[in-house]
Formats: sequence, structure tokens, C-alpha cells
Amino acid sequence: MGALCPDELRAEYRRGEIARFSPQLNSRGSIWCLRAAQRATKVLALSRLTIRGRLATCVAAALALSTVLPATCFAAGGDTYPARPVRLVVPFAPGGGLDILARLLGQKFTDSMRQTAIVDNRTGAGGNIGAEIVAKAAPDGHTLLLTSTSLAVNASLYSQLPYDARKDFAPVSLIASVPLVLVVSASIPARSLKELVALIKAKPGTFTFASNGSGTTSHLSGELLNILTGAKMTHVPYKGGAPATTSVATSETNMAFTTIPSAMAQIRSGKVNALAVSTQKPSSVLPGVPTMASVVPGFETDNWYGLFAPAATPRPLVERLNREVLRALKAPDLREVLMREGSEPIGSSPQFFAEYFSNELAKYAKVVKASGATVN
Repeated sequence: MGALCPDELRAEYRRGEIARFSPQLNSRGSIWCLRAAQRATKVLALSRLTIRGRLATCVAAALALSTVLPATCFAAGGDTYPARPVRLVVPFAPGGGLDILARLLGQKFTDSMRQTAIVDNRTGAGGNIGAEIVAKAAPDGHTLLLTSTSLAVNASLYSQLPYDARKDFAPVSLIASVPLVLVVSASIPARSLKELVALIKAKPGTFTFASNGSGTTSHLSGELLNILTGAKMTHVPYKGGAPATTSVATSETNMAFTTIPSAMAQIRSGKVNALAVSTQKPSSVLPGVPTMASVVPGFETDNWYGLFAPAATPRPLVERLNREVLRALKAPDLREVLMREGSEPIGSSPQFFAEYFSNELAKYAKVVKASGATVN
């Protein structure tokens, strides 16, 4: 057998079989071939290690990038958000003050984020149905809760809830504050708050009051009026401010505490009379209408509108949503509509709203306990 060529020698060397060819390596050329084969094999081995090392480095870099990239995108302005239409869940009926705000805000979101913002009215259970939907939604910013003070009230009013108001939501922004207005049917022979208080105290158990739903601030306002005056009005819950006000206008119920936006059309038509506002200060939208406390000392309730995301929503995304809210509230047309309808635009930071919401939870826990209000 002649001397092995380098290719043959290299193949045999890799298989560890070079020893059995040693007798044939009796020439200088064969020894040179062996050394060349050894060098080539070492180069191949080093090349393989280098490739493996580079592959491992690439994989590690890709894994690191995958954890950093989402937060980086959100911090840079949310390049990947929104990836589909944004759903604004409103837990009360169309036509109410919250619904009006949702549609205004939704249009601003649509314009600025270049994705459609859909208002989804999920009514019932005093706002709990809509709240549960958002509490259990994916924390990706595509399902949001636009709600009212009822979220703080329900935490104490209901013994069991399918969500935890303290833990299941990320406050985004306190959007607006809305005083409640006490409206009475035009058929009620009372043209002032003082006359109404005298009437309901004289005939306990005779009158009814409508509300936006069990557990809402309109419900607790009526219960508080019962406590402070000794009246025994009967509560009639509706699914939202608009149907509650309509029930008063048609004399189905006698009176209601509702938001000014929900009541303005009926007030202007003369079908209901506005006798007082629930806040400490009068409303500029209803000049001449006194405060409840001016006749019923100690009476004060209010309503607010706020935006929440699911609790696990990344902080950069919460900040992005907050900026969208603040941008929308700077729009003259939106502010004009809010103020005309009795809402005071606010636009807070997530941090402020989180603290404010915590205080509201504590405040309404006391009101619920004092009123004895319950929901079965």
C-alpha cells in the first residue's frame, strides 16, 4: 500500500485509527502528511468551538433582549402599543355622564394612538360587572376601566366581590370631578330643598328615590339623606344615571341624586327641578342652586371619574396611558363639554390617583357603615 494522501490520512486520524498505518509512515513525505493532518484537525476542532461559542453568545443576547425590549418600547413611547383597538369598559348605561366622557375620551384616544378606542357599556351590579371584566383582562393596555366613585363604594358595600378593588387595578388618572345634583319630579309640591326636607320628614316611608345602581354614590347620597333627616325614603336602583333621571321626569320615582350631565336635559326641559348639589361648593353650571349642607348640615358626597388598567400592567404602559389622558384633557373641545355639563377636568398622575383612591376606599367604608346600606 502506498503512502496515504493527506485527505485520507486526516479522515483516519479523526477516527483514532492512525496507529495502524504507522508502518507506512516511513518517508519524509508521509511524516509531513501526518503533521499536516494533525494541524488541520486542530483547526477544525477550534473552529467548531468558536462557532459553538458564538452561537451561545447570540442566544444569550437574544434572551436578554427579549426581556428588555418590551419595557424599552414602552419607555420610548409605546412603539408596539396599541397593537389592536383599545376597549374602554364603562360599567353603566349609555347616555349617562360617564358614558359621555368615555365617548369624548375614546375619540381623543383614537386620534392620538391611531387605533380605534371602543366604548363597551357593561351595566349591572352597581358597576361590578364591568369592573370584573377589566380586573381579569390581560394587562396589556387594550382593556381599560373608565368608572366612577362606585368602585370605591362597592369595596365596602358588597360582602363578596369577584375582584379586589385594592389589588386588581392600576390607577391611571383621576380625570374629572362631578357634583351630584338632587332633582325632584315637577309633580312634587316642593320648590326648594327646605320645602322638600320638611315634606319627606312629615311623610316618612311615602317617597322614593332613584339611583344609578345599588352601591353607587347616588344610592349612598339618598341613604345619607335618610340618616340626616330621619326620612324613610325607598331606594329604587336603575342601570345608570340617564334611566334614573328619566324615572323622575316621568314621576315613576320622586327624586334622585344624579350627575349634572345626566340631568341637564331634563332640568332644561322643566320636567325635573334641581334643588341642591351634593358638594361643599355650588356648581357654576347651576347658578342659584344651593348646596345640600346649607339645609342639611353634614351632608357632602361627590362623584369622580377615573381610568384604571389591570393591576399587572407594566408601569411604562401606565405612564403612556396617563400621558394620553392628559393630552386629551388639554383639548379645548373636550374641556368645554366637560365644564358645560358640570364636570371639573382634573387629570392627575398615576401616583396621585393611587393615593386618592386609597383615601376614597377608607372614606366610603365609613359612609357605608354609618348608613347601614347593604346589597344582597
